[in-house]
Amino acid sequence: MLILLHSHTATALPDGRVLVAGGFIEKGSSKGAEVYEPGTGRFAPLPPMVTTRHSHSATLLPDGKVLIAGGYGEGSMTLAAAELFDPETNTFSPTGSLLAARADHISIPLKNGKVLIAGGLGPGWTFLASAEVYDPVTGRFSPTGSMTVPRESHAAVRLPDGRVLIVGGHNGQRRSLTLLGSAEIYDPATGAFGRAGAMRIPRHKHDAVLLPVGQVLITGGADDRDDRGVYNSTELFDPKTGMFVAGPAMKLGRYKHEGSSVLLPSGLVLISGGAPQAETYDAASRSFALVPGAPRMAGQFSAVALLRGGAALITGGYGNGTGPRSSAWLYRP
Repeated sequence: MLILLHSHTATALPDGRVLVAGGFIEKGSSKGAEVYEPGTGRFAPLPPMVTTRHSHSATLLPDGKVLIAGGYGEGSMTLAAAELFDPETNTFSPTGSLLAARADHISIPLKNGKVLIAGGLGPGWTFLASAEVYDPVTGRFSPTGSMTVPRESHAAVRLPDGRVLIVGGHNGQRRSLTLLGSAEIYDPATGAFGRAGAMRIPRHKHDAVLLPVGQVLITGGADDRDDRGVYNSTELFDPKTGMFVAGPAMKLGRYKHEGSSVLLPSGLVLISGGAPQAETYDAASRSFALVPGAPRMAGQFSAVALLRGGAALITGGYGNGTGPRSSAWLYRP
């Protein structure tokens, strides 16, 4: 990449390119942006974003634009500002602001074309239960029901029926976090959240991905000791039964890998973040395998995007004791 980054976003665009936006650089948040061009294998600069930010969300909209919302700005201030990237003009422009400034939230595209934003950290180290919905037609956010508990560093997946599963995370006080094992489901038809049982163990800074069979794979995370309590455990959620069951252990413990798992065209899941080496999950055999020949990656707070043809682009991140990286890797099945 052109600059060293972690806590950025990587979004696959309809034209095959990948937008890399914002992130944390060595001296704070960035408003920089660049695109990866698969035809050349190179990154190219873009005009800067409207707002400096990291730990934000970037969501592809039905019209091909990308909604970028929230995050931490200059001085680690949580942001309500949102903007749109237009791949046809390669420009950023403001859109309606979030109703609540937030960072480390989840952003999930709904089947109706709208976007659900939920939870995160608000001003004054306030953990948020509130949620809102962005309408691309009006360019505005509107309130929806609140989660059953405040959550930051949680994970979310849209289920096959259009509902959204939200799992884990933490809340509490700045120096005394409470880890969450609880789960809940958002129903776009009613705009309400409802309890959905609990994971087998509380976890935060984990990831979740929908499998071809309709189950949800939840991977890694950590206990309240963070890097001294990283999990290699996994769980499976079945929307039909509403139950969580233990999954097979990963080859490596990993955390701070939210959003770094992608479902490949083959049906395998690539899990590329949170550890120095990537691995894949095979739902048919319920087994993990390290990616052979994989380089030592930065791991934490990296960002990944699925390319046309089934390859995956893994960008940036950092490892324990290291700062942000400008490295990028291609995974080819």
